[in-house]
Amino acid sequence: MKKRLSILVLAAAIGMSVASAAEATTFRWVRSQDAPTLDPHTENSNQIFGLLHQIYEPLVHRDETGKFVPALATSWQMKPGEPTTWVFKLRPHVTFHNGDAFTAADVVFSLKRAMDPLAGLRTVLAGVSDVVAIDDLTVEVKTAAPMPLLVNQLTNIMIMDAKWAEANHVVRPQDYKNKEETYAVRNTNGTGAYVLVSREPDSKTVMKLNESYWGKGQFPLQATEVIYSVIASPPTRVAALLSGEVDFVQDMPVQDIEHVRETTGLKVETGPEIRSIFFGLNAGSPELASSNVKGKNPFADIRVRKAMEMAINREAIQKVVMSGQSAPTGTLIPQGVNGWTEELDAHPKWDIPKAKALMADAGYADGFSVKLNCPNNRYLNDEKICQATAGFLGQIGIKVSLDARPMAQHTPTILKNETDFYMLGWAPASFDASFTLDSIYHSRDKLYGAYNATRVVDKDLDARIEALATETDVAKRDAALAGILKQVKDQALFIPVHDQLLAWGMKKNVEVKVQPENQLYVKYVKFD
Repeated sequence: MKKRLSILVLAAAIGMSVASAAEATTFRWVRSQDAPTLDPHTENSNQIFGLLHQIYEPLVHRDETGKFVPALATSWQMKPGEPTTWVFKLRPHVTFHNGDAFTAADVVFSLKRAMDPLAGLRTVLAGVSDVVAIDDLTVEVKTAAPMPLLVNQLTNIMIMDAKWAEANHVVRPQDYKNKEETYAVRNTNGTGAYVLVSREPDSKTVMKLNESYWGKGQFPLQATEVIYSVIASPPTRVAALLSGEVDFVQDMPVQDIEHVRETTGLKVETGPEIRSIFFGLNAGSPELASSNVKGKNPFADIRVRKAMEMAINREAIQKVVMSGQSAPTGTLIPQGVNGWTEELDAHPKWDIPKAKALMADAGYADGFSVKLNCPNNRYLNDEKICQATAGFLGQIGIKVSLDARPMAQHTPTILKNETDFYMLGWAPASFDASFTLDSIYHSRDKLYGAYNATRVVDKDLDARIEALATETDVAKRDAALAGILKQVKDQALFIPVHDQLLAWGMKKNVEVKVQPENQLYVKYVKFD
């Protein structure tokens, strides 16, 4: 009898094991570039957020449609009678992946860590004067002046376990510019839906479902394992999808969209992205380090900058380079972001004769040489856009030598002011133009302008940009914002090219919406 009972128990156990295995679903996800670090506060980078949103969580989250939804905070409000204090009520019964309880102390630690001088996210929290734990599930964020858009700024500020950070000597963020190695660069401990299992930088990251996740029952959570792989080569990425080796390709090469769409068992989902692709010009240095012109700086002359603007044929880039997957623009503020207008979006007409005349008028009829720093694995056809731009500028005498590198090597050239002419893409996570103004247009200092390598300093403009954060009168703020955006457009220190259009390739049984920040949240993924 005992023997028979043991056999029945064993059979039941085997049956349960088989059933569990059948229910387990691996989601194989491919991107063109890896997150260069797992430290959540070191860089203001969509590529880092894309991976870390699976593992860590912010207080407030934007869902698949870009709508605000609660994450580790269940509610938030400006404190009655105190416009410089925001009160956040935290989600109870949440644990980190190592079992530590999530409390207000972790929020205080994380926000202050993100304000550290080493943090790439410090600009996002400029204006915050203090973060205080009122009790285990209540935090007050105090600001030097009213900050009506504070909540908008928090969607990518991940919350870390303060005890874990202290135990592993990562209380301060990684010094990313100087490639510091810390425990947080390759290890994680979040509250998110997925737990890090293994990490091979620039190759493969494996995650498993967090069985203790607070969101069970609220999100599909159908993927029990996530294999996040990096395939830099566009043809190889597509081949992996066509062969069935992967389930989802986030960075679809535009030239392969129709092929994938017409392939049995596959589909392509498309949608607009709130990301502008542009070039930045070092107009503030006495001379350009990479140019044959000595003793003066051609980019300091607005006639040269305006000539470059009209020499770039955005429609040709849209048609030939992007296969239609772009929207030519004259601003760094994408449609759908507060501050965008049709007038702002208008770009100069392609006009080589007029551009040549401007070059001659500025004293550069014979042109000059300059190096263009460009990423080759970050944005859709980034290197090809740079190659096309070099050709267009050659028509007005500007001889461009192209230096294309992976984003991990490209970004430090901007952060360290080691470039005269560079490509960058920017998506305002707050869905407000001030996000772009703070990081791109404001001159560089300890808090602002981390990605502004123009070396131009305009204290009056800086003050007006900073004032946007504390203006609570919507009409006044919108008017001030419009004036600033017109001024920076007229200055032409940056040359907008286009806004990206997103295309995600996937198996037909994968159900996921294209998110306007180009963020995939695996917890929302369903399988038909």
